[in-house]
Amino acid sequence: MSADGGRRSGTLYVVATPIGNLEDITDRARRVLGEVGLVLAEDTRRVRTLLSALGISVQVESFHGDTHPGKRARLVARLAEGATMALVSDAGTPVLADPGALLVAEAAAAGVTISPIPGPCAITAALSVCGFGADRFEFAGYAPRRTDERREFLQALVASPLTGVFFETPHRLRECLDDLRAVAGDDRPLVICRELTKLHEEVLRGTVAEAIARFAGDEPRGEITIVLPPGEGMEAPSSADDATIRAAATRMLELGIGTRDAAGLLSELTGRGRNEMYALVLALRDAP
Repeated sequence: MSADGGRRSGTLYVVATPIGNLEDITDRARRVLGEVGLVLAEDTRRVRTLLSALGISVQVESFHGDTHPGKRARLVARLAEGATMALVSDAGTPVLADPGALLVAEAAAAGVTISPIPGPCAITAALSVCGFGADRFEFAGYAPRRTDERREFLQALVASPLTGVFFETPHRLRECLDDLRAVAGDDRPLVICRELTKLHEEVLRGTVAEAIARFAGDEPRGEITIVLPPGEGMEAPSSADDATIRAAATRMLELGIGTRDAAGLLSELTGRGRNEMYALVLALRDAP
């Protein structure tokens, strides 16, 4: 394990930018964006609009999911030689549901200092107002486009013992809600956050059926973050068979829940002994 700092010659700043309201920019982010030699952005037009509003003039280049590995290597080489760059996403905190992770990983491997400039994030903003509790949560990225994959994605979130957060695009929101109804029913609680921190911010609390009714005749617009409460999709203790319990235990391990915590949750959900559940989780964890 190595720590950033010390002898590193270049710095890559991972800079959070406003998700809507320009006033959410931090003083540190504003300063760093004005001091670096290059800003890397998913959409150069959007970041230039932001920089112009902040009164900042700096070179901007594109960096997105289709960026060629050769360009990534050239950027890393420049950083290793002493360049300073800022990585930004279209909005919010980079690397979360955007392609910045590869650049961060390769720059770190080359000895470049990686410095986080924290700030706005749609995930934490939605969790802060959802009312479901956020001590433990799972961020699942964007819902898949295909119906069968999307239903599988939603089923996993519905069955998860953690609060679930994911993104959806406006033009697929109604299809996503229909699929959520198919896997979880009309009465499943949810919170839909739309246009967070913007002029037309909306936080819709209710059930799947109420959300479907809300958007039935209204074409949704803007960035959308959906939050689902934990555990509602787990089978009741009376109907939890061995296969269901093993599947739930496997899912908990995939989510990074510790062995003892997973055993405790399974014991509470199924009514079975904690020691029995601990042995099960331990066996699954250590299985080849």
